[in-house]
Amino acid sequence: MRPKKKVKMSDIAREMNVSVVTVSKALSGQKGVSEETREQIQKIADDLGYRKSEKDEQPSISHTIGVLVAERYLKEDQSFYWSVYQQLTQRAMKKHCFSVLEVVSAAAEESLETPNIMIEKRVDGVIILGSFQREYADMLVSSSKVPMVSLDTSETSCADAVVSNNMPGGYLMTNYLFSLGHQKIGFVGTLRMTSSIDDRYIGYCKSLMKHGIDLKQAMVIEDRDKVTGMVFQKEGFKLPKEMPTAFFCNCDLSASVLIRQLRELGYRVPEDVSVVGFDNYVTDQFGETGITTYEINIKDMVARAVHVITHKIENAEYSNGVSMIQGRFIERESAARIAPPVPFA
Repeated sequence: MRPKKKVKMSDIAREMNVSVVTVSKALSGQKGVSEETREQIQKIADDLGYRKSEKDEQPSISHTIGVLVAERYLKEDQSFYWSVYQQLTQRAMKKHCFSVLEVVSAAAEESLETPNIMIEKRVDGVIILGSFQREYADMLVSSSKVPMVSLDTSETSCADAVVSNNMPGGYLMTNYLFSLGHQKIGFVGTLRMTSSIDDRYIGYCKSLMKHGIDLKQAMVIEDRDKVTGMVFQKEGFKLPKEMPTAFFCNCDLSASVLIRQLRELGYRVPEDVSVVGFDNYVTDQFGETGITTYEINIKDMVARAVHVITHKIENAEYSNGVSMIQGRFIERESAARIAPPVPFA
């Protein structure tokens, strides 16, 4: 006679359509599980013949982390957020966690549709990756039954967020152009699209103010569609009649598009126009000119986000607030000196 198969917590989780961690919490009397769910799990455990002495008392996968990202961020040829998610998955596994990605379509975002991973209750916590429309982001936070952390945005009503130091980085990049003697400096980025773009723009404005230069709206160039969020890669950007001597671009992809466009118009980069970017992500740049940029520390941002969400899962009272992760300046060939440094006003 074949011996009866031992019942594991994963068997109970499958029956209940919940995570193994939820089962573990329910059977061990931990917080984070409703009394109704706890009773249902205990009943199924009894029916299946589960015994607490089983070796799966401590599951190998400690937590299941859901990751939500808007579809528009994954349509680019070189998506920054694909790279972030890949690193997030690797970091989660090192912490014995499993990650589940759900891509939210534009239609779902517009209609305030609740993500499947939240409906199915298969995750113990959620990381919101990048910006959503404000109304949708607030819906996610207000309706969630599990802890949440925002990554690369602080626009949600989520108490905990992990972001790059975008405003100081934008300030540093614009200061760098002033140090090369530039005074006519344009900004490339569509405002009110993401908190990252807006914060980098604020850094740009602060640098102008510190150098006694008035902001000219004609120098602020839109780089992406306001509906889809896609960068104008094929058509390029609408440049001002009075050409700046330098541009600070909100991301390296936009910097690459601008460099290609300037060359097609007969400008030399950096001899005629200097261009700097942000994020140090584009790996297949247009042309051979390396982009001077401000590198986002993806590794540390991801590590912090996983740290915060796992601690929030384990302790409902835990909060880390907003974590701002330091990046670093990288100098390449896309910017050149044209005069002595412009002093602070």
